[in-house]
Amino acid sequence: MVNGAKKIYIERFGKIIREPMAFENNEHVMRIIERIVSPLGRRIDESSPYVDARLPDGSRVNAIIPPLSLVGPVLTIRKFAKTPITVDNLIDFGSVTTEAIHFLDACVKSRINVVISGGTGSGKTTLLNILSGFIPADERIVTVENAAELQLRQEHVVTLESRPENIEGKGEVTIRQLVINTLRMRPDRIIVGEIRDEAALDMLQAMNTGHDGSMTTLHSNSPRDTLARLETMTLMAGMDLPVRAIREQVASAIELIVHQSRMRDGTRKVTHITEVSGMEGDIISMTDIFNFEQAGFENGKVVGRLRPTGLRPKFIDKIEQSGIHLSPSVFGIGERRR
Repeated sequence: MVNGAKKIYIERFGKIIREPMAFENNEHVMRIIERIVSPLGRRIDESSPYVDARLPDGSRVNAIIPPLSLVGPVLTIRKFAKTPITVDNLIDFGSVTTEAIHFLDACVKSRINVVISGGTGSGKTTLLNILSGFIPADERIVTVENAAELQLRQEHVVTLESRPENIEGKGEVTIRQLVINTLRMRPDRIIVGEIRDEAALDMLQAMNTGHDGSMTTLHSNSPRDTLARLETMTLMAGMDLPVRAIREQVASAIELIVHQSRMRDGTRKVTHITEVSGMEGDIISMTDIFNFEQAGFENGKVVGRLRPTGLRPKFIDKIEQSGIHLSPSVFGIGERRR
């Protein structure tokens, strides 16, 4: 993170620390930014003072310059691990438990529609990458992203990337247009990198029209907040739909919300695995299947564990019809709490 010429910050082990290095001046930072974005076919100047792009190695780069930035040119690069993070890594990091992974694996294989939610930098895309690795190899997967970050290992994958408008203000291709186009591509699964606008309506329609097992991520503070944001983004489509109709669409499309948080110590943890169980009157009802219980804060580390609530989801029949039989202990049934 470069905040003008003299302030450089780097995130290490989830903590942001300041680097002693510095650029010569703001013109030096501008030259670096131009050298980064020019090969990507982007431009940055006073007429288009910010740019968001993907580097050849998959890293995300964002730059914003004066007059929009008052501290000089600001450059943010989000790097990804050269070797993708695996399920075992997540368990070792304490981000998720083995029982939760068994459950999520069963959900993906039995084509449950999943939304991964959380704040910025909470690890949503990493988790989406891991969950999409559970999709059987014989299914046709179409991914739609703003900047291609997913690294799917399956053979039959089509990757689509949205495009910003050009210098003349033309040629923009939005996530929403791509989601609509994927429906004509005969996908078994649609994976949308992130929903942040009216594309939510088309994603819900896709999930409700036979594209079971689709997945996406979105920014939110809690599972309940996830549903509220989906509702708001659907209203952005301008269809003038009644709120109850939207909630019915959300309740029938989304079956599971996996919520991830970045904790005070910089670690990322799955804090809720929540079933969307249907409508009760005008309210969407939800059931926590797993919950993170924090036991304390010791030596600068959050102490706690993702625990099953003892409740089974209503869609357990769908999982069993897929030939997957989960042990009752996955849901914390029949085991003594430690």
